[in-house]
Amino acid sequence: MNLKEAFRYQNKLQALLDEAQGILDCDSNVTNVANTYLRHKVMAEAEDETILDLPQTEYAQQITDIARFMLYLLEEKGRLFAAIRKAKDALDMDMDSEVSLNAARQSVARTFKRMNDLRSSEQLLSGGGTGYRFNAEGNQIAYRCDVKRVTTINYDRRVIHAALGKLNRQADETSNRIDLCLVTSRVDYAVPFDVNASFAEAFETYLESTNA
Repeated sequence: MNLKEAFRYQNKLQALLDEAQGILDCDSNVTNVANTYLRHKVMAEAEDETILDLPQTEYAQQITDIARFMLYLLEEKGRLFAAIRKAKDALDMDMDSEVSLNAARQSVARTFKRMNDLRSSEQLLSGGGTGYRFNAEGNQIAYRCDVKRVTTINYDRRVIHAALGKLNRQADETSNRIDLCLVTSRVDYAVPFDVNASFAEAFETYLESTNA
């Protein structure tokens, strides 16, 4: 498999782990609860009745196997991580660093794009200003006036525009290199079950392999 497929399988293993953990995190799945109705105490002719609470999962009788399956999935994640690390080390680029750096480039580019799109402007805010004056009787009174608001950029747009173009080119080139590495790399990992397998199918495959 290549790195792109390995990352997808990495997500698959985590999804299976999450589902298994969800089963074990539910008390009704990992315990048996028996409710005995003591009817004989109140009616001599009645018999006591015991009813078991129903578990929330179809795997209630395989809880120990589910726990072992989780440990198995953790081991598989470890094997896959090691294979991914080995594949990355064989690349002609530090993929993790380049991915992080490219994300930073794209973040800065978004800020520069916003600055590059800003324009100087002038607008009249009708009645937007207030002040105070004395009237004929000598009393201080408030009044309103229009406000002319002039907005101008306080940076060199040419510098921002040039930097934006350079950042976009660098980000695109790096993205293309990363994409190429993802599909041409070789990850030495044999998948234990299909990436599209359901939890039930993956669990069944695990049980068959342990019983073989």
